[in-house]
Amino acid sequence: MAQEYLTVSALNKYIKRKFDVDPYLERVYLTGEISNFRMRANSHQYFSLKDERSKISAIMFKGAFQKLRFTPKEGMKVLVVGRVALYEASGNYQIYIDHMEPDGVGALYQALAELREKLDKEGLFSLPKKSLPRFPKRIAVITSPSGAVIRDIITTVKRRYPIVQLVLFPTLVQGDKAAADIVSNIKKAEKLNFDTMIIGRGGGSIEDLWPFNEEIVARAIAASPIPVISSVGHETDTTIADLVADVRAATPTAAAELAVPVLSEEILRVKEKQARLEQAFMHQLQRKKDRFERLQQSYIFRQPARLYEAQSVRLDRLVQQLQQNMTVLVNQRERELMQYSSRLAQANPINRLKQAQQQMTYLQERLQQQMQGYIEAQQRRLQQAVMSLDLLSPLKTMGRGFTYTTQDDQVIRSVKNLKEKEMVVHFVDGNVKASILEIEEGKK
Repeated sequence: MAQEYLTVSALNKYIKRKFDVDPYLERVYLTGEISNFRMRANSHQYFSLKDERSKISAIMFKGAFQKLRFTPKEGMKVLVVGRVALYEASGNYQIYIDHMEPDGVGALYQALAELREKLDKEGLFSLPKKSLPRFPKRIAVITSPSGAVIRDIITTVKRRYPIVQLVLFPTLVQGDKAAADIVSNIKKAEKLNFDTMIIGRGGGSIEDLWPFNEEIVARAIAASPIPVISSVGHETDTTIADLVADVRAATPTAAAELAVPVLSEEILRVKEKQARLEQAFMHQLQRKKDRFERLQQSYIFRQPARLYEAQSVRLDRLVQQLQQNMTVLVNQRERELMQYSSRLAQANPINRLKQAQQQMTYLQERLQQQMQGYIEAQQRRLQQAVMSLDLLSPLKTMGRGFTYTTQDDQVIRSVKNLKEKEMVVHFVDGNVKASILEIEEGKK
């Protein structure tokens, strides 16, 4: 009998069917240590779970992973809930995780610790704290309208500082939508320019207080320009909102006490300062009055002439001294003037001027004589040069019967330069064209 062979696909499909219909594998509660984990942003997560002796592949789809309140890390021990199935393409079985939380520590506590570490590294907890205004006019209260928190705040504020305006922003303080509602009301209060903001709710479990541990709430409180008082939970509860707020109050009553002063005490302080101011003013007034009376009794006011007697005597002496000095100075200047007048008369420039005029007249006459002699000499030289030039003129020579001959516009100085063609003979009164019949060379 021939044996029927299965394909690999058929076998994997059969085994997958066994996994899918097994009720024990449909929902498995598993504990193990995370291995081969590498964060994939905005995607499914693939890793392994192992213990001392075994290991299983695990996959967590993006939707389930985004619901985690902590960040898985390599080597972390976790509790997971999921189903075991076979992946036909590779024949590997793996666990598809629907829920995961740290083993030994609750997921919320783990998420809270991680968020605290993250915000602390960013420096959100160490930002400079804003100081609370001492006399606020308007206070925003972000809390539930039906809880005991708002009643305690209203009661305390009315008792301590009834002139302030309290404005309640009804807010969800528990549940999945609470964080977004808290942030929305913080933004509304910022737009209305309140002096102080109180954020609070009563005590509860970590799940109840979780909206005040959300990152968006922490960043909204830190970024608020309004000083924030956080009063969340009881004195032993510390949320991230408490850490980023400008002031933390243990109870709503304590928050109200921090936000406003006691009006009666402030009025008493004002009255005390007013009394001290009046007393100081009266004391200063009495001192000024006593001093005024002492000054009135002074000899200066009774005999004011005595105030400037010494200065008057000194002024007279100075006037006399000035007159004497002026007389001496005038006499000295008169003697100097007489000396300068005598020296000036001796050195009168009129005689020098006459001598200079005579010398200038003599020099002008000599200059004219020299110029006339120079011109006549130059004229004689010019006439002699003209006569010499006339004696050397070729026209003068030609007038005595001499001529010169040219051929091709060249002056002929030797019969050797003549060519058997026409030539021009130049006379003093005209030119003659001639032809050469014969060239006869002779001795010099």
